[in-house]
Amino acid sequence: MIINTTILGWVTFIYFGSAIFYIFRMITGKEFWGPLASFIALAGLIVQTFGLIMRWIESYKMGIGHTPLSNLYESLIFFAWTIVLLYLIIEWRIKSRSLGAFVIPFAFFSMAYASFSPHVNSRIQPLIPALQSNWLISHVITCFLGYAAFAIACAIGFMYLLKGLKGGERPRPFLGFLPGREILDELSYQSVVIGFIFLSLGIITGSVWAYSAWGSYWSWDPKETWSLITWLIYAAMLHSRFVRGWRGKRMAIMSILGFASVLFTYFGVNYLPGLHSYF
Repeated sequence: MIINTTILGWVTFIYFGSAIFYIFRMITGKEFWGPLASFIALAGLIVQTFGLIMRWIESYKMGIGHTPLSNLYESLIFFAWTIVLLYLIIEWRIKSRSLGAFVIPFAFFSMAYASFSPHVNSRIQPLIPALQSNWLISHVITCFLGYAAFAIACAIGFMYLLKGLKGGERPRPFLGFLPGREILDELSYQSVVIGFIFLSLGIITGSVWAYSAWGSYWSWDPKETWSLITWLIYAAMLHSRFVRGWRGKRMAIMSILGFASVLFTYFGVNYLPGLHSYF
């Protein structure tokens, strides 16, 4: 167990280095830092994947074999993994590294909180009866892919607002290194759509899992309730774009507010009594 947690702890510093180089690229305007940042992010993803596999194998050696998705530590690690995975796919698709300075820090902070917070237990633990289900993998993966997409949309929202700042008499050269506002608006929209689809699948799989575990599809548990609130926020966001034609600044602000709801759903409700309090 010490080995896999040590490896995953190293990944925290790898993502930190990647984020720093992405920021160097944006501030200096020198493309030299971009490929280096991408390479380090990819290396971190590979090492993190190896660490997760080692943790999975270790759980079987302990006789309590399960996927490493069962507690707060493992979910934070997986959250960072999904963020970097989705980001690198987007970077490859759009052939631009401008998002890295804003997205990779999310993965770094998730890893840092998991690895160094005294409130997070990194030990491999047996699954409680409610988690002993094949639905665990599908539910957690779909939810966190949705969360990762929303994190990227939030980062793009910050980029959009930053792009709109006026430099006054002192120009801000690094702003010219960011994509145009129309491109950012479209990327944010696409990220929200991806996140909305995965969150919907996560709620559906969670409901089916809840029925098999507790005999009810929906219990108005705090985690369930706030998942629904988050889903409604993004549904309203997409509705506003399709029906009312909302774009630009309002959508950027909604992306940020939506991700704040995601964070509360993920962290805040853990301190409330409920069926998901074990997370």
